Amino acid sequence: MDAQNLHKINIAPDWPSARRGWYAVFVITLSLLINFLDRGIIALLVPNIKADLQLSDTQLSLIMGFAFVMFYMFAGLPIARYADHGNRKKLIAVGLALWGGATALCGLAKSFNTLFAFRVGVGVGEACTGPASYSLLGDYFPPEKLPRAIAFLNFGFIAGNGLALLIGGTVVGILAANASAFSFPIIGELRVWQLAFIVVGIPGLLVSLLMLTVREPVRRVAGKAPSIKEVGDFLMNKRWVYVPLIIGISLNTIVAVGHASWGPAFFMRTYGWSVATVGLVSGLTFILLMPVGAMLGSMMAERWTREGRADANMRVVIFALIVSLPFMIAAPLMPVGWMAAGLNAIGMFFTAFLFGPQNAAIQLATPNRMRGQISALVLFGFNVIGYGFGPTVLALITNYVFRDEMQIGYAMATSYAIISPIALVILWLAVKPYAETIREIQDKEKTA
Repeated sequence: MDAQNLHKINIAPDWPSARRGWYAVFVITLSLLINFLDRGIIALLVPNIKADLQLSDTQLSLIMGFAFVMFYMFAGLPIARYADHGNRKKLIAVGLALWGGATALCGLAKSFNTLFAFRVGVGVGEACTGPASYSLLGDYFPPEKLPRAIAFLNFGFIAGNGLALLIGGTVVGILAANASAFSFPIIGELRVWQLAFIVVGIPGLLVSLLMLTVREPVRRVAGKAPSIKEVGDFLMNKRWVYVPLIIGISLNTIVAVGHASWGPAFFMRTYGWSVATVGLVSGLTFILLMPVGAMLGSMMAERWTREGRADANMRVVIFALIVSLPFMIAAPLMPVGWMAAGLNAIGMFFTAFLFGPQNAAIQLATPNRMRGQISALVLFGFNVIGYGFGPTVLALITNYVFRDEMQIGYAMATSYAIISPIALVILWLAVKPYAETIREIQDKEKTA
């Protein structure tokens, strides 16, 4: 019997095999890895881009943040609506191809305006891959296994940033030591940072082809995508779940992204570290510690779920933020670079606990047929507010509060000390309503 008839008689189709599910996780994780290579390496290229294009910290922050999310602001919801009823793997593949091309074009930019425009194009990839990826996994894995699958998915984020810092720092350091520019036929002269963008963009085109080998799973709820009014009514009914979640995640992302975007510049300016040293230390932190933290966080959520705690995912998120916060505030205030790097590593380790549970909480509380659109709304806060304003908020604090780019460490500590506690309190408001929503869903499944 086909999937359509199964839905007609209200019988859910069997879950896909574990092999197919984890293959999908592998490919989507690889796509995230490629995606975040770009975000990680641009932080290392800040000094080069600033010097060559004569940019201020504020202009750099707009290139790192706001330009990247401009496309998402206007096209995120329509693309997410398509993800709720269309072919998700093809959507992700197209997004990766467009992302790879736009990233490579950044290597041809000669001014702030052209680089800003190409960075807008890079945002296409995130707009296409985010909602579709989470929706896809929601149909590959049953609820009790979803946090671990999403934790593995976040390895793409972790590895992408880690490899960008680890390999990118080494390569950029070697290239910069040998020449300030390189000449190529037709293209002409390219600076080190331009060449880095071209190299990072090419793999996106290859992974887009690999994405086409993933099978589109049967949707657990079939049919026409819900209207905007229907989604709006659902969100209004569950506003005490989604409003604190979206605001809290957005605020927390502002400080996290600001820290990640300006972290390499902080170590170079404050402690005189070379780009290679920054890449090595920061890259090892991402690759060695954060995957362990992500898995421990997902295992903690799974254990608490088995114990009957409906709010398990949200409690892990709260735990991660409380434990990591003191380390993230103290790290940029240290007198020695290695002390700052050590405290930062501990803070990032505990921060990684929330990666899987945070995303799983959103997926499990959301009806299948609305996951694409609601994920887009959450990602709007994550990307547009977090990535869009994170680098700029930190740049503005540095430029207008401390009035000295050498005081960036104090700006980083200030942003964490003020914004993160507010985010924590707001997220705590969602814990009880979230638990009630999960219990409602569980009761419906028992009586179905």
